[in-house]
Amino acid sequence: MIRVLVADDQDLFRAGFAMILGVQPDIEVVGEAADGEAAVAQAVRLRPDVVLMDVQMPGMDGIDATARICAETDARVLVLTMFDLDDYVYDALRAGASGFLLKDIRRQELADAVRVVARGEALLAPTVTRRLVETLVRRPGTVPRASSRLSGLTERETETLRLMAKGLSNMELAERLVVSEHTVKTHVSRVLTKLGLRDRVQAVVFAYESGLVVPGEE
Repeated sequence: MIRVLVADDQDLFRAGFAMILGVQPDIEVVGEAADGEAAVAQAVRLRPDVVLMDVQMPGMDGIDATARICAETDARVLVLTMFDLDDYVYDALRAGASGFLLKDIRRQELADAVRVVARGEALLAPTVTRRLVETLVRRPGTVPRASSRLSGLTERETETLRLMAKGLSNMELAERLVVSEHTVKTHVSRVLTKLGLRDRVQAVVFAYESGLVVPGEE
């Protein structure tokens, strides 16, 4: 059973998401929160598998709440937003979120998204993640920061990270690296472990922020 906490300051959205998820046979809504502080407190107390997190809430916003939840629990966070290229989305990904959902998502898509994240996978398709990150990395004042953490990767792992950030799927990675998909999954797992990242979304953000991948390059 997947345990879910729903955090949104708007009663209708919060109740609607809880109702949609609550009727799924493999999902249980264990709590609701109307602001970021309450979301953190409940996440720590209830230990949900997934948190649906609205961005704009009174008091502590969803970004700060996401950072605290990811630091203090093993819960995975799905950010809720009205706009797919809202600047808040990028900040939420940096804070540790595993992806984001638009609030007009369909019922089945919502349930499926929760299942995907609960399995430990990133919600966003690599190509969508790439477009999002490239758009936001181009913001004025955003400069890639070199990271010593890259030195801990092998040459093959570094290449795997670079290709992940360019939007390649596991199948495409296997073809490019001339290895099996099983081997690709091993490389990806090692990259995430060595860099201390939760999923592919975080890996893509890291690749751009570290300067390993430059927006627009082929």
